[in-house]
Amino acid sequence: MKKTFAVMAAVLMCQAAFAEGIKAGEAYAYPTLPNMTQGGIFVSLTNTDAQDNKLVGASVNKNVAQTTELHTHVNENGVMKMREVQGGIPLPAGQTQELKRGGYHVMVFGLAKPLRVGDKFPVTLKFQNGKPQTVTVTVREMSHNHGGHDHGAQPHQH
Repeated sequence: MKKTFAVMAAVLMCQAAFAEGIKAGEAYAYPTLPNMTQGGIFVSLTNTDAQDNKLVGASVNKNVAQTTELHTHVNENGVMKMREVQGGIPLPAGQTQELKRGGYHVMVFGLAKPLRVGDKFPVTLKFQNGKPQTVTVTVREMSHNHGGHDHGAQPHQH
């Protein structure tokens, strides 16, 4: 009986650990200028599973933006340019991947209206392994000490 209980407990613990999956931190975006039709979404994603995973997509309601893409920045002869990520953003087992300015992020295109400080909207994150997660994005003030590319103040080069 003790052996059966121990096996059942181990199975339940494994299932609980597997069910945890990806934990999303606070999702945020920065305000956009009135004529801008694109912006960025940033969030930290912690993979609590024992196996690697990938963020393979994201979506927002059409009343927020028309399309989304996963992006990163690349240095082309000293010029930082954004590029769509092919195959997903890696989420190594037991680690946190920061989606932030100057690195991996979710781009929104065809904004229905400018993003303003205090606005909130849902984004659904899709993973290679596991169920999609919907988190709330809050538009917040930009910090002036960012050291990276600024999604809220100027157009992007693609």
